[in-house]
Amino acid sequence: MSYDPALAALAERSIRLITELQTPEGAYPASPTFSAYVGYSWLRDGAFIADGASAAGQVESASRFFDWCAAVTVRRAEKIRWIVDESRAGRPPGPEHMLPARFTFAGDDGADEWWDFQLDGYGTWLWALVEHLERHGLDGSRYREAAQLTAEYLLVSWWRPCYDWWEEHSQHVHVSTLACIAAGLEAIARAGLVDDDTARAIGDETARLRRLVAERGTKDGHLIKWFGSTAVDGSLAAAIAPLGFTDAASDVARRTIDVLEAHLVVDGGVHRYLGDTFFGGGQWPLLSCFLGLAHLAAGDRDRADELLQYAAATATPELDLPEQVPGHLIAPGMRQEWIDRWGPVATPLLWSHAMFLRLGIALGRIDPAVLAPQTTAQEETLA
Repeated sequence: MSYDPALAALAERSIRLITELQTPEGAYPASPTFSAYVGYSWLRDGAFIADGASAAGQVESASRFFDWCAAVTVRRAEKIRWIVDESRAGRPPGPEHMLPARFTFAGDDGADEWWDFQLDGYGTWLWALVEHLERHGLDGSRYREAAQLTAEYLLVSWWRPCYDWWEEHSQHVHVSTLACIAAGLEAIARAGLVDDDTARAIGDETARLRRLVAERGTKDGHLIKWFGSTAVDGSLAAAIAPLGFTDAASDVARRTIDVLEAHLVVDGGVHRYLGDTFFGGGQWPLLSCFLGLAHLAAGDRDRADELLQYAAATATPELDLPEQVPGHLIAPGMRQEWIDRWGPVATPLLWSHAMFLRLGIALGRIDPAVLAPQTTAQEETLA
């Protein structure tokens, strides 16, 4: 595809935001100014940000994030072993005793109340780690302890209802969460980052997980939002690509893409799900990029490029990508309520920038080799 200076400028801005906002500890802040996100890094968001950075050639930045994930995990080794022992004894701890979804930059649990019991991030960071190691031919031996602990935690917990990507609906088992877990576990088993017994357990449990998704996580030939639902969710595109949980050439993938397009897409903008009221239920550029990756994996390059162009067009004049835009709202009467509660929509959102990079690079619209090398704020300070 031809060179597009507008896309190149947004890519440079995206890389600079990701690298300069990365903390000295290695964490990626979700958004530098949004009131509910300030001071925190999520495993899920951060893993996808790291994957975008890695694809863009920012090897050191991505590695530092995975080092942070490993440190956060190993620091909780005793708690993880207690959760595993209790679960194996038939006494799975309550949600309030499980690991959190987000951490302070220093790696501490948050002091304020949050919808914390989410399992998707623990699978996603494992998947993104292995993608990074394989993409750049890196040695992953220093991650073995953290990968082993995370695998043991997921193996005894993956079947449990928990909050989804959006910190909602904790009473359900979510298909996109299961896709993240399976992708992560299968990746570390493939990469040899767990012991032989754990690798065998991963094979058994992910086979069981996949059977359950086939039996209870599909409806009318497509993936569904949660077990027992008939609805879809924008996060399901990730199960097709980049996670690769669902084969992009399969009938299930093609049907899922079709239903997502029919139910959640308006003029290239993707809603999270029907009934969404968060900031009025707008369209999320990062979900347009996930759907673009799914289309690309399924062979529709033209539609993937249209979705990339839509996401790029949501940038502000300062080239910041938001979390969502209000061009088409599901619940317009709810938008002001959220603004009054938390302030304007998170802008920039690093996850949006990372997904723009990931899709643009996959399409060949962004060439990391021609982007100027980036220097982090920490490196500039040291210099």
